[in-house]
Amino acid sequence: MRAIVIGETGGPEVLRPAEAPDPVAGPGQVVVDIEARGVNFIEIYQRSGAYPMSVPFTPGSEGAGRVSAVGEGVTEFAVGDRVGSVAVAGSYAERAVVPVDALVPLPDSVSTEQAAAVLLQGLTAHYLTHSTYSIQPGDTVLVHAAAGGTGLLITQLAKLRGARVIGTVSTEAKEKQARDAGADEIIRYSESDIAEEVARLTDGAGVAAVYDGVGADTFDASLASLRPRGVLVLFGQASGPVPPVDPQRLNSAGSVYLTRPTLVHYTAERAELLERATDVLGLVGIGSLNVHVGGHYPLDEAAKAHTDLAARATTGKLLLV
Repeated sequence: MRAIVIGETGGPEVLRPAEAPDPVAGPGQVVVDIEARGVNFIEIYQRSGAYPMSVPFTPGSEGAGRVSAVGEGVTEFAVGDRVGSVAVAGSYAERAVVPVDALVPLPDSVSTEQAAAVLLQGLTAHYLTHSTYSIQPGDTVLVHAAAGGTGLLITQLAKLRGARVIGTVSTEAKEKQARDAGADEIIRYSESDIAEEVARLTDGAGVAAVYDGVGADTFDASLASLRPRGVLVLFGQASGPVPPVDPQRLNSAGSVYLTRPTLVHYTAERAELLERATDVLGLVGIGSLNVHVGGHYPLDEAAKAHTDLAARATTGKLLLV
């Protein structure tokens, strides 16, 4: 089968197409013929060495397709079933072995491509808005990179929960994307001071929560934008890691909270994974949650997809197909 293999960490050029052995399902596993796979910042971190990995390896974790073989003891899925997962180790390949416990069935109302585009970021947006900080009707929240794949989904789910959403973007085109997703107010971070604009838009009160996947470039503004006892949800570092923080700053900012969540801790139990996936895919199926695919790339052009994502020159979700 064709696969992308990383032999050494580095820039996008280390994402090299290669031939790899076909996978074989073991007990409790299935083989999935992957039709579409999402491109995510975690793969950039792994490729660059920011998140250490043993080389060589095939990157990727998010994918959707059809079951082509089942291992011993598998009864929940059968050959031909449409499935998706955020734990497809090595999804940058034509086929992959996936543990049954990591798979979710896809409803007929959701296409395989939609599932590949929404699962990782949709589950992330779900736990962020429902659990890490459970948005209440009337809350005002700040969403950084509101036109990105996760930002668009956070914005939509926040609106469904009754929030007023302030989004940050860099361009007019991205502003339109964020407003189409439901953002009430937009801050062009390249033109305005974020914290000052948040203060103006909230009459000095600040926001209940900040959803920050950008990291180093936005952290200070995020902290300064919170209301007393607000929550800074730092779920990514697209611009680089945040330097060490003196906890006293949380006191000075108004007895605020800082959390650094990750999806694995919010889907650790299969029941919770299925509940979140059912919610997200159900909303997609009825049209209440729109999935914006910002780019389709052939599998062999994974390097270009990484380059475009890292440049923050895209909106929505990027797929390798």
